[in-house]
Amino acid sequence: MSRAKRMNLAAGLIGCLSGGAIGVMAFFMLAQQGLYALALPGALAGLGAGWVSGIQSKLLGVIAGCFALVLGILLEWKFAPFVADGSLQYFVTHLSSLRPATIGMIVMGAVFGVWFGRGRGKPRRISQ
Repeated sequence: MSRAKRMNLAAGLIGCLSGGAIGVMAFFMLAQQGLYALALPGALAGLGAGWVSGIQSKLLGVIAGCFALVLGILLEWKFAPFVADGSLQYFVTHLSSLRPATIGMIVMGAVFGVWFGRGRGKPRRISQ
């Protein structure tokens, strides 16, 4: 991997973390208003990765998607832990007990993270 690609990948990772942080803040602000936007942090993590990197990279998309998935799970645990046991270990082992809409939002955030995290690359020049 060339030095330029490594630098673009590093920039994309910084963008992923920054987008995820902005998404977490937005999630809690919207939750205070009664809106449940659990897919937003993952989507913003992917957008940050793809936008800041400036390249098209499947690897960066996969990294952003995995980050978005973990971020969605952690946010749901922090926002609405199980009543029986509030620990993260219990939450992770009982993910299948979540409502289908909640699971869908977590997965949607991960899919958006992959999709946007891949970046778009430079547009091709059409020769005549």
